[in-house]
Formats: sequence, C-alpha cells, structure tokens
Amino acid sequence: MSEVNPFMGKRPPRQARTGTTGTGVRKAGSKSERSRSREFALQGLYQHLVGGNEAGDIDSFTRDLAGFHKADSAHYDALLHGCIEQAADLDALIVPLLDRKLAEISPIEHGIMWIGAYEFLHCPDVPWRVVLNECIELAKEFGGTDGHKYVNAVLNGIAPKLRAVEVEADRVAGKARP
Repeated sequence: MSEVNPFMGKRPPRQARTGTTGTGVRKAGSKSERSRSREFALQGLYQHLVGGNEAGDIDSFTRDLAGFHKADSAHYDALLHGCIEQAADLDALIVPLLDRKLAEISPIEHGIMWIGAYEFLHCPDVPWRVVLNECIELAKEFGGTDGHKYVNAVLNGIAPKLRAVEVEADRVAGKARP
C-alpha cells in the first residue's frame, strides 16, 4: 500500500525562522544579556506603574525570577531604579508627543517609553537606533496589537532632542527619517 501525503492539497506547517517566533519576535535563546535586562526592567516597571510597588521590593522579587542570571544585572539596575527615580522627567519628555492623556497609555507601552527615553539620556554607549529597535521589540512581545507603532512614533520624536548628533548623522547618511 502506498503512503498518502497528509499535506496533499494543503499547505505544509509553517517552519519557524531561526531566532524568531511565529510573530517575528526574537526567541529567548537568541536574546542578548541587555535585551533580557530590558525585559526584566519592563516587568518591574509594570509592577511599579500598576501596583505602586517600590523599586527595592521589585528588585528583590525580580532577581529571583527564572532566567534573571542571563540578564545584564547592571543594566537592569540602571533601568529599573533610574526610570522610577526619574519618572517625572521621563514623562515630561513623553507627554508632549502623545495624542491622548498619559493615564490612557497602556502601562506596558508607558514602561517601554520610559526605558527608551532613559537609555537615550543615560546610555550613550547604546546607539539610538538600537534603543529604538529594542523598545519596538519589547512592545511587539509584551504590548498591545499596534503598541509597537505607538512606541516607535513617540521614541522617534524624542530621539532628535536627546541624540541630535547621532540622529542627524544617520539622516545625512540616509538611515533615518527626522
């Protein structure tokens, strides 16, 4: 008896791309230590924004989570504590670019925008385009359906103010839109 192809006339199952999930988000195994630190910081910022938890309590809890040992703990510390300490300053950068009240922004997108603005301000070793792309990836993975588009628009509005030289150099080289 001959074998029948179970996919005859049907589409074969989709093969996963190496390093990404079906939605295009990077798989956990392919993430850098810094990317992981951003994820853990975002979880902590969510706890702060939604539950009002203190940075020290969040930090203690987060360090016990599975996979934390694979994160850049110094970058995580800077993001979590820095974003919470500078929340008002970060919001002052974000709010003028919003099309609605800050209270109407998802706490996930809010936390991601804090991370992006904080890194633009305090992490000159991370190129502005890397900050932008990392935040878009966070929004794709953890945010709402089109949250990454909103995060992209807001952070693209902040970047020229905080990283003017870098953004202008990329614009002149044809790599960025103002």
